Amino acid sequence: MNLTVQDLAAPDTPSTPGPSLTVLGAGAWGTALAISAARHNTAVRLWARDAAQVAEMQAARCNTRYLPEAPFPDALQLEADFDAAIAPCRGGRGLVIIGTPMAALGSMLQRLPDDVSALWLCKGFEKGTGLLGHEVAQSLRPGLRCGVLSGPSFAREVALGLPTALVAAAADATLAEQAVSAFHSDSLRVYTSADPVGVEVGGAVKNVLAIATGIADGMELGLNARAALITRGLAEMTRLGLALGARADTFMGLSGLGDLVLTATGSLSRNRTVGLQLATGKPLAQILSELGHVAEGVYSAATVWQRAQALGVAMPITEAVVAVLEGRQTPREAVGALMRREAKAEGGHA
Repeated sequence: MNLTVQDLAAPDTPSTPGPSLTVLGAGAWGTALAISAARHNTAVRLWARDAAQVAEMQAARCNTRYLPEAPFPDALQLEADFDAAIAPCRGGRGLVIIGTPMAALGSMLQRLPDDVSALWLCKGFEKGTGLLGHEVAQSLRPGLRCGVLSGPSFAREVALGLPTALVAAAADATLAEQAVSAFHSDSLRVYTSADPVGVEVGGAVKNVLAIATGIADGMELGLNARAALITRGLAEMTRLGLALGARADTFMGLSGLGDLVLTATGSLSRNRTVGLQLATGKPLAQILSELGHVAEGVYSAATVWQRAQALGVAMPITEAVVAVLEGRQTPREAVGALMRREAKAEGGHA
């Protein structure tokens, strides 16, 4: 039996009122989650800071810039007024989802009132400080109920209603369960985790490793090399996570192995695309200009390596990616350096 996207997509008919839900940020990922939630929840709002963009989306009933093929469900409301967007979620009545890039996470957290609960979608480290999302929150809003929603997911597939699984991670188990109530549906499964540190490390490091895998594939090094990079990359990710206080089993889950496999092998992966293009010898500046979207691994790689060095964690694949991105090694030189490394026991520290 041949199934089409339409056969698998979730019905566009809200069935339950659900908790109030506001998504802040109308990029591809924020829009996709708002669309997914609005298919089964009648109380979903999507906020964008640009009133002109909101008006354009309202007229077209889709996000023409990022997801033109995914029409908005009738239940999805659009909002340009920040206070009006979050008002229904105050006092424990709903959930705010921060769908901005990592660079804007701190400013979004500071704008939120004390009586809301929030989860962010951004993956990576804050530029300048090198902090993960939970560290940004601890620094700026230590009393806010917050956590992270992550996992292997391309925005386009979520927007089209194709089967996807995510993980909501927070120290507050009730908050993670709120995400299940808001998003869990026939097309989107949401699991809970009490390890936001591990979930965030997985979401940040996998982007760097996807660049490495893209380089190897672009150089046509073969499927053996791809499998080796993913496996040893997972070991690097786990070592860094444990040093930061994460649980080891988190990295065998959706935000670790799952997100790594998707981002390292999926044709929709921007970070993989960067690696493929680097393998051709194209300058990084040109690659990023032509890409037109943020590839978080490019900006996270140096921070991952710096934090690993500070903690005494060996991350040779990450080190090689940084060397290529900074122009200190060619892709071929980086691969050669990795292959010439001293032999180690697989369960060792490097």
